[in-house]
Amino acid sequence: QVRLVESGGGLVQPGGSLRLSCAASGSIFGIRAMGWYRQAPGKQRELVAKITSSDRTNYADSVKGRFTVVRDNAKNTVYLQMNSLKPEDTAVYYCNIVSAISGDYWGQGTQVTVSL
Repeated sequence: QVRLVESGGGLVQPGGSLRLSCAASGSIFGIRAMGWYRQAPGKQRELVAKITSSDRTNYADSVKGRFTVVRDNAKNTVYLQMNSLKPEDTAVYYCNIVSAISGDYWGQGTQVTVSL
């Protein structure tokens, strides 16, 4: 069974940067979209950014201009470059891959904490 393995989370000061990576442990065919969601304590999971197979991107308004999502289809990998981080970006970030053939895949989540 294919798993998504995330890395790159951690503690960073406000204004800092982090880069999240998500790699699939095996091949996923028919990918429609790859992206990232996040869930802060007491809040619902929300879309942060996603990129489709045709390279169309979609960002949450709160991260536009600060975050960039990039994919590498050959490696079944998706990245999230996060700049100018704010305390309100603190959350558990989840990788998501949507396949037209085999459905949704989710990572285990990686903690991002923005604090002094």
